[in-house]
Amino acid sequence: QVQLVESGGGLVQAGGSLRLSCAASRRTFDNYAMGWFRQAPGEQREFVAAISRSGGFTLYAASVKGRVTISRDNAKNTMYLQMHSLKPEDTAVYYCTASRIMTGDRGDYPYWGQGTQVTVSS
Repeated sequence: QVQLVESGGGLVQAGGSLRLSCAASRRTFDNYAMGWFRQAPGEQREFVAAISRSGGFTLYAASVKGRVTISRDNAKNTMYLQMHSLKPEDTAVYYCTASRIMTGDRGDYPYWGQGTQVTVSS
């Protein structure tokens, strides 16, 4: 079992930046690929970014590519999502996830955090 806790969400103006963090409970953090998903009100949860166990490979959704960077620090059991040039349509609850494989498919992720709210004002 992997417990995940997100932090770093908040209110930011359009064009601003925000960094989300995800702290994992297990010391075997580097056994898991990690990902970020988001869910806006009335919408399905959608893929944002994923990173391999070592951090050497990353995957991004087209809607955020070039504006976000996913990274991880295995020594700290923590993953990050640095977001720039934020838009009002980025407003959503952002969820941290963990899986044995790196994928953009929500169904492949068995472990989820509680989410952190990101609100981008216009």
